Amino acid sequence: MNCRHCGTALRCDFLDLGFAPPSNAYLTAEDLVKPEVYFPLRLQVCEECWLVQTEDYASAESLFSAEYAYFSSASTSWLAHAARYVEMITSRLGLGRDSMVIEVASNDGYLLKNFVKAGIPCLGVEPTASTAEAAEALGIPVRREFFGEALGKMLAEEGKGADLILGNNVYAHVPDINDFTRGLKAVLKAGGTVTLEFPHVMRLIEYNQFDTVYHEHFSYLSLFTVGKIFEAAGLRIFDVEELPTHGGSLRVYGCHAGDPRQTTEAVAALLGEEQRRGLQTSATYADFQAKAEKVKNDALAFLLDAKREGKTVAAYGAAAKGNTLLNFAGVKPDLLPYVCDAAAAKQNKFMPGSHIPILHPDEIVARRPDYVMILPWNIATEVRQQLASLADQGTRFVTAVPELKVI
Repeated sequence: MNCRHCGTALRCDFLDLGFAPPSNAYLTAEDLVKPEVYFPLRLQVCEECWLVQTEDYASAESLFSAEYAYFSSASTSWLAHAARYVEMITSRLGLGRDSMVIEVASNDGYLLKNFVKAGIPCLGVEPTASTAEAAEALGIPVRREFFGEALGKMLAEEGKGADLILGNNVYAHVPDINDFTRGLKAVLKAGGTVTLEFPHVMRLIEYNQFDTVYHEHFSYLSLFTVGKIFEAAGLRIFDVEELPTHGGSLRVYGCHAGDPRQTTEAVAALLGEEQRRGLQTSATYADFQAKAEKVKNDALAFLLDAKREGKTVAAYGAAAKGNTLLNFAGVKPDLLPYVCDAAAAKQNKFMPGSHIPILHPDEIVARRPDYVMILPWNIATEVRQQLASLADQGTRFVTAVPELKVI
């Protein structure tokens, strides 16, 4: 395989999680008696541009279907994050009723509804019907397409050039990252701004976040690599922020290459930190497999010990990262009988691969397990607050990443 960005032959292995079904391919009861599709789940690193990427097996169309079950509004902390962003960027860019905002991968309208409320014209681009319908119900106009250069040019020709184009947790999800970036360039007005948020591969390595690896994530990104991809498309990163979301993310601010805005000191500072941490050195990626296997083995040992001791364990959060962990560890309902999730689209379905049933959160409160394993560890604080009544009755909470923790 060659690098998706620069075409260099890939020879540096990073992580091998075996075989797994797509992490958001939740199953109905009828699906349980049908064949289930598994793909290899492996990462490699380009030693030229240092893009970390999955091997090519699954297409975007097979991963982001009409029944795609991830709804951003299920997390109250993520809704608050989106609202803060809208308030900040509206002030920073001076957005108003004459502006145009485009969000790529607008999901269920979790963010754009804030622009609608403020009277700022906006457009969502979202290929999955289930989430697009939810956004449209909020009064948000949506183009139900995959975003790329062709759509970017079409929107510009239709007079929908963007003063702000944003994408939160979509940049890692696109199989052709060059075409996607050229699309940003095509639809961006002169003087316009691009903001993209994505998990930082530096934090993935630092905190053993191997469970953020799944087929829907084609790329694992550093500031250095995104700068290279932007440059090739005629864009430039002029500012960057580090965020706590998703275990450690970046928000990059981009503009046309010839934009007069000065590049902030934050960009050089973070590029320097990435270099010091060895993100452009093959050895940095070579020992990650052993760290991932330790996290997996510790989580499996906990579940086995709990079963031997007659303790009851449930999981909370039917998240994609949880599916990666459970499938890598080979966990089935005998060790983890159910998982609860607030997203109605996931309830009464089954986790892909493990076939663990997904129930309404009321069930976990009613059943009062001895332990609750929080699979989306990035919102563990939020979940513990929601389930505080269980803690008062003696239930303990467990997270597996970056290391096994029982509180």
